[in-house]
Amino acid sequence: MKVKDVMMGSPYFCSGENNLGVAAELMWKGNCGFLPVVDEAGTVCGVVTDRDICIALCTQNARASELKVRDVTHCNLHFCHAEDDIHVALRSMREGHVRRLPVLDRERKLTGVISMDDVLTHAEPTSLGKYPELSADETVRTYRKILRKDLPAVKRAAA
Repeated sequence: MKVKDVMMGSPYFCSGENNLGVAAELMWKGNCGFLPVVDEAGTVCGVVTDRDICIALCTQNARASELKVRDVTHCNLHFCHAEDDIHVALRSMREGHVRRLPVLDRERKLTGVISMDDVLTHAEPTSLGKYPELSADETVRTYRKILRKDLPAVKRAAA
């Protein structure tokens, strides 16, 4: 199974120059919590999430119209290509601890988005003698890995 068989085409996206209010409105209209961020050339340079917007607004004591998307964009970009095998996308999600990936062409132009929701709707259970192309077991293992954050160790204070 290829990423293109599972992904959502024509996703919403924004520019780093947009303010957070514009990004939030796009997320509202698109019923999504994630936007790829494109530069002036139309190439994807990062992503912004609804969580990024909320944390920025709560910690910087500013209005959404005063902060730019570029100020909260994740530049450590995890992505895949439409022709990739679905397992390549799942590996990228696991490694990046992300639930959504922009799908890019070879010039880094946006062609779609794939999310764990998309993957879950295409996963099939493994049954006696049947090994599906995209198993529910692998999908669950991926989701668990994404959710497990590597948190810093906490040192106990000496008594």
